[in-house]
Amino acid sequence: MKLLSVTPLVIPDIKVIRFARFSDHRGYFTETFRKSDLVKDERVSFLKSVDFVQGNESFSRLGTIRGMHFQWNPFMGKLVRTVRGHMVDLVLDIRKGSPTQGCLIGYDMPDDPVSDFNEWIWVPPGFAHGNCFPEHTQIEYLCSGEYSQGCEASISPFTADIDWMLCDPALKAMFDRLNGSGALVTDKDRNGLSLREWFADERSDNFIYDKC
Repeated sequence: MKLLSVTPLVIPDIKVIRFARFSDHRGYFTETFRKSDLVKDERVSFLKSVDFVQGNESFSRLGTIRGMHFQWNPFMGKLVRTVRGHMVDLVLDIRKGSPTQGCLIGYDMPDDPVSDFNEWIWVPPGFAHGNCFPEHTQIEYLCSGEYSQGCEASISPFTADIDWMLCDPALKAMFDRLNGSGALVTDKDRNGLSLREWFADERSDNFIYDKC
């Protein structure tokens, strides 16, 4: 796995890991993941103690909005990439006491099969995760915890008390266009908790901001 760059986003705990593709007249080859490279490279030292124990794949039709999901017992961090199509990844800070508590950011992740790189986005525990899709899209994500029914919750991406001020306005506009044109959303996601409801829930104490 040839790492090209590791870039923190406006919420610095969220990282984008760019890795190389090797192209010729036939197409390309790439290693999408190699644990030893992540252990050795100091740019991804935040992943050294992370053990990825579950791999997921999903397909979303044009106009789908998913999120905002999170889990505890066990906590689940996610390493997410676009395999084919166009994903806008959405990340919401739910860490109590964080300077960006309640803020949501987006990151644009279209797949370009002729590009010389692809990217992972790292979403650690303490953040609710979702995405929206302006075209048919297949994604893959590696998880640092196995799915645990009963130890999960979701915040509606449509709740009015989410702070979008740190999000790229163009990505927020794309989200709004998808929502306004009859987005494909589950009832569970659309009717998820508000931030106010979640932070009033004692389970929210599972996610406390660590200043260190």
